[in-house]
Amino acid sequence: MKKGIHPDYNPTVFVDVSTGKKFVTNSTIPAKGHQTETVDGVECVKVFRDITMDSHPVYTGEKRFVDTAGRVEKFQNKFRRRR
Repeated sequence: MKKGIHPDYNPTVFVDVSTGKKFVTNSTIPAKGHQTETVDGVECVKVFRDITMDSHPVYTGEKRFVDTAGRVEKFQNKFRRRR
């Protein structure tokens, strides 16, 4: 690999906002502008996520319903042919 053209590879901790679980990995997310946290003696960039595999319905098996009432009616009213 050529030197100087690749982004820095930093230890990163992703935090699920809804469950509070943490996932430690490496990422090219820059440390500048983000909080840091020490995990197992290593300073990691801390990134907050709304949905991760710990809270996503596909992985948890939960069924969540999104309020879609009125969407079809809005679409039909918007694109209804006028005579």
